[in-house]
Amino acid sequence: MKTLKKIIFVLSFVLFTSISFNAAAQCPMCKAAVESSIKGGQSNAGKGLNDGILYLLAAPYLLVAVLGVLWYKKYRVKAKVDVKDEKIILN
Repeated sequence: MKTLKKIIFVLSFVLFTSISFNAAAQCPMCKAAVESSIKGGQSNAGKGLNDGILYLLAAPYLLVAVLGVLWYKKYRVKAKVDVKDEKIILN
């Protein structure tokens, strides 16, 4: 049963990563704003738009990272070591 799950997972992963769709990089409103700003002589509007896209892209990854750290801290097992009972051997 485990091998069947692994095979399905691998096939799904290969299928989803091999399929590509042609997609516009930006929404039509953003594209129109950048095109009009380039025609108007402002070349920095596109950089600001790309920075905003990267900012929005980073938010879910930060959320997952924070949840991962919180989950790790909550469920990790702290080992208790009693040093008094152990003999220390120095070579």
